Amino acid sequence: MSPRKAAALRDSADDRGLRDHLLSTAQRLIAEQGAAGLTVRAIARAAGVADGVLYNHFTSKEDLLLAAVRAHVDTAHRELGPLPTAGDATVAENLHTYLRAGLALHQAILPVFAGLLATPAILARYTETPGDEQAWRTRLTTYLAAERALARLAPATDIDAAAALLAGICHDRVLTALLPTTPPPTADIDAVITVLLAGIAPHGSGDE
Repeated sequence: MSPRKAAALRDSADDRGLRDHLLSTAQRLIAEQGAAGLTVRAIARAAGVADGVLYNHFTSKEDLLLAAVRAHVDTAHRELGPLPTAGDATVAENLHTYLRAGLALHQAILPVFAGLLATPAILARYTETPGDEQAWRTRLTTYLAAERALARLAPATDIDAAAALLAGICHDRVLTALLPTTPPPTADIDAVITVLLAGIAPHGSGDE
């Protein structure tokens, strides 16, 4: 028996089942307005289904939101695209690309997690079985380690500390924007990278 389709899907060639349709609708709403205050009725109306249909596919609104948050985080990571490889271009140029990607990622996911502070049960369940939200940072530390192996970073470079500094800039930029009474950071990306490299670049070799 074919899966039921939402009214919004009946006249289209989209063969997704209702579960996928509800999930993608919740994911879109979370991306647009966050998870705080998102109701079953709002999700159902946006999906073009009756309120009770949600419970045919998810045990609760929390289950749907948890799945939607995971899907949103996964999508944000996929959208990072390719990142620089050690040895290509200059370290400064590569770190600029990594930091731009990190900012885009954190801008996509941190507001969602901030919204989850109002629903601690969902946040707790997410942290119990985390997904791949460390992918950008893992790629960054792998890149830095490879550059160190190529002697384009100082041998004593603390890779984890360098990655933490760049991740901290992302958190600072995004979380500050969520607090309208807090002055925005004034340092630009180039300045951040210049300061970082001044401490980890090999002496006498510029940014190579």
